Amino acid sequence: MRTEVVILQQPVSVCVPPNHEVTLRVQAIGTGSLEYQWFDKQQSEVIGGTEPELTVTLQRSGNYVCRVSDLFFNYQFTDWVKVRILDEPGVSHTWRGEPHIVIHPISQTVKPGETFTLKCTAFGKPAPAYQWYRNGYLLTKQTTETIKIENASAETAGSYLCAVSNVLEERWSEAADIEIAPPDQLPTPTLMATDKVALLIGNLNYNHHPGLMAPTMDVHELANLLQQLGFRVVSLLDLTLQEMQAAIDKFLQLLDHGVYAVFYYAGHGYEHSGRNYLVAIDAPRPYRTDNCVCVQRVMHSMQERKAQLNVILLDTCRKWYKQKGPPSEIKPLAPLGNTVYGYATSEDAEAFEVQDGGKSTGIFTKYLNKHVLQPERVTRVLEQVSEDLGKDPLVRGRQVVEIRHTLAEPRALTDPVQASGHTMELRRRDACWKQANVLPGRRSLDFQHCGVKVDLCFSALFSNVLVVFGTVRNTNAVAQDCTLILKSQPQMQDIFSASGRSEEMDSLLVSTGETPDCTLRLCCLQRLQGSLVINVKLHYTQKQTKERLTESKELDIGRPLIASCKLNQMKPVDRRQEAFVHSVDHNIRLPHHQNHPRAARPYTRKAENRLQSSAKSTSMSSNEPEENDEND
Repeated sequence: MRTEVVILQQPVSVCVPPNHEVTLRVQAIGTGSLEYQWFDKQQSEVIGGTEPELTVTLQRSGNYVCRVSDLFFNYQFTDWVKVRILDEPGVSHTWRGEPHIVIHPISQTVKPGETFTLKCTAFGKPAPAYQWYRNGYLLTKQTTETIKIENASAETAGSYLCAVSNVLEERWSEAADIEIAPPDQLPTPTLMATDKVALLIGNLNYNHHPGLMAPTMDVHELANLLQQLGFRVVSLLDLTLQEMQAAIDKFLQLLDHGVYAVFYYAGHGYEHSGRNYLVAIDAPRPYRTDNCVCVQRVMHSMQERKAQLNVILLDTCRKWYKQKGPPSEIKPLAPLGNTVYGYATSEDAEAFEVQDGGKSTGIFTKYLNKHVLQPERVTRVLEQVSEDLGKDPLVRGRQVVEIRHTLAEPRALTDPVQASGHTMELRRRDACWKQANVLPGRRSLDFQHCGVKVDLCFSALFSNVLVVFGTVRNTNAVAQDCTLILKSQPQMQDIFSASGRSEEMDSLLVSTGETPDCTLRLCCLQRLQGSLVINVKLHYTQKQTKERLTESKELDIGRPLIASCKLNQMKPVDRRQEAFVHSVDHNIRLPHHQNHPRAARPYTRKAENRLQSSAKSTSMSSNEPEENDEND
């Protein structure tokens, strides 16, 4: 006598973390031996799924069903079951399948009449059932992970709990308190950061492209403003490609959950196949995408760190270049709702810097610095920048700010820092940040033969630009007409030594209340391969003999500021390129400066990608922006 196939035990759905091994089981009876075949949600046969048990390890959720048949063509299908994958912190290796709550409901204060939502989610084998309670009373029909309560009132306020259970155990969620805000005391949640960090890069002295003026002042002023907002700022000028990549890698180490991060760049740039590229000072002509830093790759890396707020600000051109070779390949991340992009200009357009006699600035950064301290959400600050720039007669119709964002909350750069509960992460970031900002302490050198003391003090204009101040303290009448000369070993490049640029830099020096006898400016500290030694040479006249004499002393100050991060040791250094960089500091073509104010004139921040430079491509004295040669 034949009997039909009967399913005695159905497989059960489960909810587990990614890559967790799951076994689905079916038990059935029928005439003779039974055959089994498992199918996935596409109703395709699962390879090897011909047993009563099916073991799977998944990264994404999947649905399964099993067909049980006998030799007489009788068959039955089980119920469909789901292996749900939740990308949440996993369970311990001893977990047996009892409910493990990974998302608890959150307390809220809501306005009268509003709708509020509570959610509770748990792992479980089998998948757990849910039952909600309010003030200890069971809520009928509220048996799903998420409940939605409409028309909030005093009757719906209270303490909500969710009971999560399966055949193994029952667990309770944390309580979520729902309060109804009085009409005159509506909720104003305070958004906070666990820390604030910023990396600012300005490139101005290009080996193969026109030089720029504005990044110096732009980076310096924005760094000071961000420091007022509580940001830990690293500001760097004139970086090669390897140095830019190393600095960005160090910056990414500071990002973590709850952190606000700002990445700012001023210099030459362009756009290719929908990607934006930042031109390093050593980019050749013609260059390729692999000679530059891909902005989208920086954005992707920042988002991977899951900081609370990522702000990318680019004061650079976005002219399109038709280059050979593929654009950077970047795998998109899941939407995070925490990123703001502020472009100084729109696609296939240029960004301009203005020189009005005494100060150079990028138009975009000029207005950014005007509004950045405002206690407004970041997107509103950039909207104000866009509105002001749109009214500027110098660039109206030529440069328009572009703002993009995925911001899910009205976060502002002025939000306070609350590090409670993040002490270890804060200490780690503090140590990493301090490594790039350590200044030598004040030193005094005694020149015993002439009885003169020389005081040396140090100031950081940027994280890779150190200024040494030397002051002569004549303690007796043995020496007269003292002259002080400061030099460094190795000799460091002064990227501001050209006419016009040096005067602008001098305006940045903080007054110490007295005028030093000698000042030494040391730039590009990231290229130091060892300790920095300051050579102090004192020339003086011996009062009695009237002889002109010289005494020298040396002071080893180690690796100050960014030099201690050893950016140039993260990859092999091209010595020939380094030698060339050090040889161009007096050959930079700069626009003519006048001592009296004159009408401001815009200059483009577009990198020229040409095989040979021309008078047009190397001059920045024209009012009209230069056009790209797309045929190269």
